[in-house]
Amino acid sequence: MSFQAYLDNIEKKTGKTPDDFKKLAEAKGFLANGVLVPKVKATEIVDWLKTDFELGHGHAMAIFAAFKGKTE
Repeated sequence: MSFQAYLDNIEKKTGKTPDDFKKLAEAKGFLANGVLVPKVKATEIVDWLKTDFELGHGHAMAIFAAFKGKTE
């Protein structure tokens, strides 16, 4: 599955785009000014996405990758 396919599936399931997740992550303190806070671990973000949005591990990691700047 391509990276974009992961993002498309996430949007279909949650109704949220990567930008929407970035805003939510900022509110939770995971991002500051659109950049990952250095002390935040991938596990914290993945656990949040799994719990609050019922994403699988691969889909949660795709959102984490988007937070790190991955676009493809």
